[in-house]
Amino acid sequence: MAKKNSNPNLDPNAFRDSLASVREDGKRIWVYPKKVKGFFYRYRTYFSWILLVILFVGPFIKIDGRPYMLFNIFERKFIIFGAAFWPQDTHLLIFLLLIFFVFIILFTVVFGRVWCGWACPQTLFMEMVFRKIEYAIEGDANQQRALNEGPWTGQKIWKKSLKLSVFAFFSLLIGHLVMAYLIGIDQVKEIVTQPPTENMAGFIGLVAFSGIFMFVFAWFREQACIVVCPYGRLQGVLLDDNSINVMYDYVRGEPRAPIRKNQVDAAPKGDCVDCGLCVQVCPTGIDIRNGTQMECVNCTACIDACDEVMLKVERPTGLIRYASENSIKEGFQKLFTGRVKGYTVVLLVLVAAFVTLIATRSDLEATITRFPGMTYQARPDGKVSNLYNITLINKTFEPQSVEIASLIDGIEVEIVGDTNWVLEPQTKFEGRFFLVQEQEEVKIPQQKVHLVLSAEGEEFDDIETNFMAPVGGKN
Repeated sequence: MAKKNSNPNLDPNAFRDSLASVREDGKRIWVYPKKVKGFFYRYRTYFSWILLVILFVGPFIKIDGRPYMLFNIFERKFIIFGAAFWPQDTHLLIFLLLIFFVFIILFTVVFGRVWCGWACPQTLFMEMVFRKIEYAIEGDANQQRALNEGPWTGQKIWKKSLKLSVFAFFSLLIGHLVMAYLIGIDQVKEIVTQPPTENMAGFIGLVAFSGIFMFVFAWFREQACIVVCPYGRLQGVLLDDNSINVMYDYVRGEPRAPIRKNQVDAAPKGDCVDCGLCVQVCPTGIDIRNGTQMECVNCTACIDACDEVMLKVERPTGLIRYASENSIKEGFQKLFTGRVKGYTVVLLVLVAAFVTLIATRSDLEATITRFPGMTYQARPDGKVSNLYNITLINKTFEPQSVEIASLIDGIEVEIVGDTNWVLEPQTKFEGRFFLVQEQEEVKIPQQKVHLVLSAEGEEFDDIETNFMAPVGGKN
């Protein structure tokens, strides 16, 4: 919802026709956010330190020699909080993703884009790492603008070179961090310590990830949130008048006007002094006073800037604050709405289903299929056999010795090759075996056979398959 604009000649909804960081001719407007300080920024910084420590320590955390978190999309193997998930657990991962998305939807409906401003990795690295580096080397917003628009002097070359070098170092660090979550810290160590020719795919992956992060944080910046990320566009659907966002209190702030000494105005004024600091500190270049906007990441920079001004002009803080449209317009806040109740029920159902599936999940899985292109084999000793393929997956972190037996009298299992099926932890095993029966004992051409599989003496699966053979001695 657009709020009242101090200029009556402007369309109050005109800001929605274009992005704040793009000119009318399509060229980009480079955003120079002013350095901010204050209550929220201080606690966002503390929270960022905690998240950064968790992110960088995560790949090194192991339980019994295995990673605590691993998202190996290349081998379709995932370890989440120490629990391993294989391609056969796709349904579990789907449930986990559904739970995550419904939680994000529910969280957004209630608290808006708090995630974006406080915990999103893009905001975390951009505002709390790369932006701080830029401030330290090039100075505040006005100094950065003057440096970029000025001629190429020795000082400018030195500052730009230093900044890009530091950016490149941290981009490499983040690239290695992402690879550690994808393939494991041990694999990353091998890639780093070996010549590139020994593991060209891994080397290219590290360079590619590092290059992407360098591009994003050195140049693309806020455009990643505005143009690429779908979450910001979804908020227009998810938010309602009861959702809590960073909001400008237009009831209290309008009509806005600057404070001038020795001037008495008969017309009433709002608390907003129209200083523009809320716009100057915004990392996406918007004016929060226009209302809820797609570009707003709820970073709270405008809250801190406005509170600082309010203290100076001796007016109450909170002109910009966490609030909902209804709490500003009507003076009350309602959180547990019908939508929130609905999403909560869906979330609880999904969590209950996921817990049930996890509780009934087998640590060992087996798949048996007939060998393609073959029906039966008649043997010289008067027996007939069928050949099968078996795939075994050990999802545990301990070796497992697997045995297979037939529950049908007269049908025996004959393993091809090594008869000791020992599955190493977190591995997949493929083997072959025959089902063998005396030809004279075959009563029907296609018989159901139940096979029982056990590991370390405990049964873990019962599989039904078909045994095909001519009846009696008839061929």
